[in-house]
Amino acid sequence: MNSRTAQSTYRLQPEGKSMHGRIVRELGLAILAGDLKPGDRLPAEAVLLEKYDVSRPVLREAVRVLVAKGLVVSKQRSGAIVRPRNEWHLLDPDVLYWLIQTKPQPEFVSTLLTVRRVFEPAAAALAAKAATEDQIEAIAEAFSGMAAARTTEELLEPDLAFHRRIAEATNNDLLAYIGNMLSLALRESIILSSQVPNTHELSLPRHKAILTALRNRDALAARQATLVQLEETGDDLSTLLPGVNLA
Repeated sequence: MNSRTAQSTYRLQPEGKSMHGRIVRELGLAILAGDLKPGDRLPAEAVLLEKYDVSRPVLREAVRVLVAKGLVVSKQRSGAIVRPRNEWHLLDPDVLYWLIQTKPQPEFVSTLLTVRRVFEPAAAALAAKAATEDQIEAIAEAFSGMAAARTTEELLEPDLAFHRRIAEATNNDLLAYIGNMLSLALRESIILSSQVPNTHELSLPRHKAILTALRNRDALAARQATLVQLEETGDDLSTLLPGVNLA
């Protein structure tokens, strides 16, 4: 599969046009990269006002955005303080972008594969039992889109939809939300793995096995087929990034 997209949109985020967006992004990246550590205070308001040449309301709104993302807590007289890492909203789209940008690729991919191994097989098993017929057909429609794709650009959306619709087919609102939020990270994984020769042709039968298990309402087979797909994905990614941990 030839692709301009595969020439790594990985780790890239569209630049915000506003100064407010720039402040949020630069401070967010500094926190995710560890330049500002948990317990650290953000630079003094006067320093940031001078650096960005903005009004106090604009700066304070940017800090409020970071508070909403779980990255800092604003305390009277103490300023904004970086929160512990386990309190960050890592599935927030912006925070996840910053995580992708600041983590070394092998480390990020290893983290993502671990999350997928925990989440996707269980979601597929539940969907095999809980999905409506319309939901199964929606998953089948996404698979048809994958099969018809000839470029990575054409593959991305149906592949993402295939996995997202399985999460939705659990009919569990929290699992559906997690599946939707993981789409951003999964997008980067698909773009990266598409650089492996013949990966699309090889992955189609594995996705079809998942769909067949769902149609048969076979939870065990759905779980197993998903695990096989993830193992093969891990093997593909490890050929590109030797540091990927498949344990």
